[in-house]
Amino acid sequence: MATITLKDIPQNIHKALKQRAKRNGRSLNREVLAILVSSVMPRKVDVDAYLVEIRQYRESLPGRLTDDLLEEAKRTGRP
Repeated sequence: MATITLKDIPQNIHKALKQRAKRNGRSLNREVLAILVSSVMPRKVDVDAYLVEIRQYRESLPGRLTDDLLEEAKRTGRP
C-alpha cells in the first residue's frame, strides 16, 4: 500500500480528527483513511431499495400533507 504524509495540518483540524477517531474507536490513521475512502469512493445506492425504504418510512408517519392542509396553514399563519 502507498503512504501519504500530510503537512501543515491546522491544530484545530488535528484535534477534531483525534476526537472523531476516539469517538469511532479507531486510530487517527484509520479515521483519516475512513474519511478519505468515504469521500473518494462513495457507496453505491440501490435506488429501488432506497425508494422502498422511503415509502415505508412515509407510510409510518401519522398523517399526510394535503393541498387543503397546506392552504389552511397558510391562511392560519404560524404560531
